[in-house]
Amino acid sequence: MNDRIAALMIGRGGSSLKNKNILPVHGHPLLLWSAAAARRSTFIGRYYMSSDSEDILSVARRAGYTSILRPPELATSTSQSSDVVRHALSVIEEENPVDIIVVQHANVGTITEKIIDDCVRELMADESLSSVVPCHVNNEYNPYRAKKCNDESLLEPFIQSEGPVSANRQDLPSSYFFDHSIWALRVSAIKEPGGQKPWDCMGNRIKPYLTSGCLDVHDLEDIEKTEKWITDNNIPAPDFKSE
Repeated sequence: MNDRIAALMIGRGGSSLKNKNILPVHGHPLLLWSAAAARRSTFIGRYYMSSDSEDILSVARRAGYTSILRPPELATSTSQSSDVVRHALSVIEEENPVDIIVVQHANVGTITEKIIDDCVRELMADESLSSVVPCHVNNEYNPYRAKKCNDESLLEPFIQSEGPVSANRQDLPSSYFFDHSIWALRVSAIKEPGGQKPWDCMGNRIKPYLTSGCLDVHDLEDIEKTEKWITDNNIPAPDFKSE
């Protein structure tokens, strides 16, 4: 374990699904499944939870996560996660410097220590990378197939193309979507302005780590899907007695 590599879980109290971050998943609060994976990591040496909710912070402390109480302006429905990460980083570095932050999302239980360690390992191996982020490919929702409404409430291409666009998704460039399970971020990239939007804390040299099945919880059906994924992948139940 390395004290210059820290886990930062983020999750606010307000949500369309009440208390989703701590809803029971196979009898354990949702966020503890991600916390348990991080505690089993080969690399992570420090653990933090950023939230406006004492209930969330309290559950995370059971896993050894130090509480970071975020200010009200970073706990609204329009708050940006990159701003939350930067605020937390400033608190973390008041204790000791860090080189890598592994951002975890409190509403994701479909995560393993292998995913965490693989991403950290790739980031450590290539100093030119700003981040390594789990992704999946889904050309069904390729940007070239997307539409938007114009001022007349009529559909038009979301992205204007200079040439022809194939109607066959297999002919289109692969489109990558973040799982939002974890982000392995180099701290120097978090601090530098001008990263790729909308998550500019990732920097501009982002390497994808391909996954399948990871999902973030937004409704009760997602809880059921998470439980099935945990069962199918033989994920051990959270147990922090030895921590």
